[in-house]
Amino acid sequence: MTQGQSVEKILVPFKSVPDPYAGAAASTSKSVINPFDEIAIEEALQIRERGEATEIVGVTIGAPAVDEQIRAALAMGIDRAVRIDDARALDPYAVARILRALVEKESPQVVIMGKQAVDDDSNQVGQMLAGLLGWPQATFVSKIEFLENKTRARCTRETDGGLEIVAINLPAIITTDLRLNEPRYVSLPGLMKARRKPIETLTCEQLGVTVRPMTTTLSTSSPTRRAAGTRVGSVEELMAKLKQEAKVL
Repeated sequence: MTQGQSVEKILVPFKSVPDPYAGAAASTSKSVINPFDEIAIEEALQIRERGEATEIVGVTIGAPAVDEQIRAALAMGIDRAVRIDDARALDPYAVARILRALVEKESPQVVIMGKQAVDDDSNQVGQMLAGLLGWPQATFVSKIEFLENKTRARCTRETDGGLEIVAINLPAIITTDLRLNEPRYVSLPGLMKARRKPIETLTCEQLGVTVRPMTTTLSTSSPTRRAAGTRVGSVEELMAKLKQEAKVL
């Protein structure tokens, strides 16, 4: 990057997941963009709006059904979208290997992605991708600032012990935490406009990568519904119920 130049390209991987707010079994609920990835998309958009990036490319892996989530990302404002056509249930290592191939094809200066997907909660793809590429990484990030003519990034990280500030060289992998931003609302006119935008479709073969899932999901189910509570008239009655019915004493 030359003096004063913005980040040329940000790549934002995102995943289609069952709606975590639907309250239904994963097999029957509608799909949405993974909430942490939606935060990553929003951050990339804000970086571009500040004049600190030129292009945002979104990528997801899945069957044609995930095009609905791709349209939502386009409606938010990403410039281009790529779908890797693979309907298999891929584990984090397989996903990271596919993304590495796409990163090598697209040559972004920054990859921003959610810290984890809410369906499997693996929290592994970003770290694995950084390892495969040999790039620096900053995870669980709640603030991003570019330094030294966009050759470095200062990231505030959420940790169990408080906030940690790290500076990393670009290109790098950054994974997002909840407090980074509030994703913007996608309007109906924006969605209609997004339907006219092209979606580039690639296969693993075209990317020159061969992967196979190493894990298999046997089943998914919603938690059992809790029984309704009851009122008791005294401490003695409560103690009796805890002993005789709940059998916790």
